[in-house]
Amino acid sequence: MRAEYPGFGRIVIDGKTYDHDVVVYPSGRVEKRKKWLSKNKHGTSHRFDLEELREYLKEDFDVLLIGTGAYGMLSLLPGGRKLVKGKEVIELPTGKAIEKFSELSGRKRVLAVFHITC
Repeated sequence: MRAEYPGFGRIVIDGKTYDHDVVVYPSGRVEKRKKWLSKNKHGTSHRFDLEELREYLKEDFDVLLIGTGAYGMLSLLPGGRKLVKGKEVIELPTGKAIEKFSELSGRKRVLAVFHITC
């Protein structure tokens, strides 16, 4: 699976461009991030809530990779780390997270959440 972060507000997954946050499952399925779940609870989608994370636990994975945005604004709340206990969790600015995604793809089952703006 190939991913690129050409810049603020856009991400390209296997040649398809998205202009919204995405979740990439280990199977390669891509869906729009359900950030309203966090926003409704915390008033911002920059706090990655446990309830939102539960929505993405549809496939088994080894690594939860979070692209925190161009400026690193998205953060996983502590309850999220407890929910995925025993799994590797990596949080990086989205550009770096894309590099890590490319490095891990094919070697590990990666569940990736990419915030594509701030």
